[in-house]
This record gives sequence, structure tokens and C-alpha cells, in this order.
Amino acid sequence: MPSKEIPDMNAPASPSSTPELGASSGPISGTRPQAMGARRFGRINWLGLYTLAARETRRFLAVWQQTIAAPLVTAGLFLAVFSLALGATRGPVMGVPFVAFLAPGILMMSVIQNAFSNTASSLVGAKVMGNIVDTLMPPLSPAELVAGYIAGGVARGLLVAVVIVIGTGLALGLWPVNPLWLLLVTLVGSVLMAALGIVAGILANKFDQIAAITNFVVTPLSFLSGTFYTMEALPPLMRTISTVNPIFYLIDGARHGYLGRSDSDPLMGLAVTSLIALALCALSWIWLKRGFRLKP
Repeated sequence: MPSKEIPDMNAPASPSSTPELGASSGPISGTRPQAMGARRFGRINWLGLYTLAARETRRFLAVWQQTIAAPLVTAGLFLAVFSLALGATRGPVMGVPFVAFLAPGILMMSVIQNAFSNTASSLVGAKVMGNIVDTLMPPLSPAELVAGYIAGGVARGLLVAVVIVIGTGLALGLWPVNPLWLLLVTLVGSVLMAALGIVAGILANKFDQIAAITNFVVTPLSFLSGTFYTMEALPPLMRTISTVNPIFYLIDGARHGYLGRSDSDPLMGLAVTSLIALALCALSWIWLKRGFRLKP
């Protein structure tokens, strides 16, 4: 019978049998930051970004009666009440019936309120429930967090806009004369208010504080932005004050897209609101990067 070889215990181990220092010895210990980053498909974690945006979208779609149907009913009530109260006595405004003049402003007012509410309520809800860490722990950069939250707010704002446009068109026969411009203004307005919602959600620690911001900041700016009147109807001082209200430019831009009429230069209004939206996005990014009022 062949004899079995007894290994020499004093012989040096072969290079192939001895793991190098720092080499992978398993799926966990050998995981390096480069390997973790490979799933990012470059510099952006597209999978994580998509997941966050999908979560924010599904969150409001789960209660569509409150987030989609309710704004349509509210817009219809506004138009019906003003039509019954003033429609018979109020003459044309900007060369169009008063109800047609109101429609773009009410549409944009609904869009900005819903875009703001989506991001603000999501952040505050996570802070109140104590699961904000579930959003901060995944491998998402601050820019990706901002983009994911804003994507949910924009999706809600655009969906509300589409529903109101269809409802207004079917009920009043009023359709946008420049739908692409209306879409662009609605997109910029949704981004601006979604970013403002992130800022408010970071600052607030409970829903009462978000309600205060909505009641004392968002709603007054919405109602005092030319939704129900033209700038020509205001005294000079109020007209000057209105020009520093960014929501005025959103309302005016929506009216230009809907009716082809506006109180100010639509391009200037788009530039102003775009710059404000970028500034709010930058502020959100800075605060998320520092963990301001988010990390214990």
C-alpha cells in the first residue's frame, strides 16, 4: 500500500494557502468601500434615489382621496363660490370672464400647497415617529436625499395640476393656451415649494409647527399673490410689496400659460422663481449634510 505523506509542519506555507493581510476572507470582512460604491452606477446611487422617490410618491398615492381628490373639490368650490357671488356683477378681467381669470391662480395655489405639504409632512412624520434614522442611514448623499424628497413633492404637485386642468376643462371648457409654459411654471413652482417643505420639515419638530408655517407663511403668500385680483387693482405700496412675493410670479406665470395674459414679464418671473428654488435646494442640502436638527 502506498504510504501517506506527512506534511512537514516546519515547512513554509505556500503563498496560495496563506491569505494576504487585508484580503477578503468572506463576504463581510472583505467588503471594501469601492465594492459598496459599485452599486451606485457611478457617482449617483440611482437605486437608492429611485427607492426614496418611489416611497414619497406611494405615500401620497395611498391616500389619494385626501391628496388628489380633495384639491380638485376645493378648487371647484372656490370657482363655484366666486362665480355665484361675483360672477353676475364682476365684469371681465384682463379681457376674460372672472371665473376664467381665477382658474390659473387657484390651480397654482393648489399645486404649491400640496408640494409643500408632501415634503414637510414626510420629514416631520419621520421625526415624530422616531424613524428618521431609516432615511439617514442608507448610502444616500445629501444631494440624493434632497432630490428624492423633491421628486415626491413634484409628482404630487404635477398630478394635482393635471387633475384640476382636466376638471376645469370639462366643467368650464377652459383649456391652457400654452400648455408647455404652464407645465414649466408648475414644475418650477413644485420644486420651489417642495424645497421649502424640506426646510420647514427640518426646522419643525412636530405637526403643530408645520401647521403654523402653513397658516402664517404659505397660505398668506398664496392669497396675497394676485390669485383673486390683478396688480392694477392694488395701491402703489401693495403693488411694490407683491413684487417681492415669489408666489406672485408663479400665479402670474400660470395665468400666462392658461390665458396668454400676465401682470409681469413671464420670463423674469420664471428666472426669479428658479433662482429661489435653487437657493432653497442648496439650503436643504447644507442642512441635510450637517444633520441640522436631524441627528441627536
